Amino acid sequence: MNINRFTRTIAAVAVGILLTNAITPATPAAAADSLQRQIDSYLATHPGGTQINATDLSYSSGQFIVTFGRPPAGAAAATTSICPSGWFCFFTDPDYGGLRGKLSSCGWQDLAYWGWDNQVMSAYYNLSTGSVDFLNHVGSGGSHATDTVEFTIGTSRRGAALVMPTADHVNRHC
Repeated sequence: MNINRFTRTIAAVAVGILLTNAITPATPAAAADSLQRQIDSYLATHPGGTQINATDLSYSSGQFIVTFGRPPAGAAAATTSICPSGWFCFFTDPDYGGLRGKLSSCGWQDLAYWGWDNQVMSAYYNLSTGSVDFLNHVGSGGSHATDTVEFTIGTSRRGAALVMPTADHVNRHC
């Protein structure tokens, strides 16, 4: 290896280490502070929630929960780490990653109410009965007669690990 190539290699490794240290908090306290800043920022842009623990926000008296700081789940993760029993969950990233929103109510709900319209990239159903349709609002005005079902999850198909973020509404069939 010549000296220029060796120098470039060392420089690239040093830059990688510096970037990793700048992105990854050095201590658990720094990680907690970073997570809290994310939660505070989310609350500033999505008002009406209440922080109920170190990682969760509750909206509408617990009807809708947003979870932060989850480790990457991936499609092979245990069911309960993806979505707790008794809920259907949806995620801002493919393969059950990113922020997690969870609902359990029956009937039609507008995801825009919580700022989650056009945000769902994957979803998981962890209830013992029923199914949920993820719908895209088509047309203008308040009519939902032309809404289209983007995908459905339920007891026969639990998960959708990669979808296009076009769902505006959900309709849970209990």
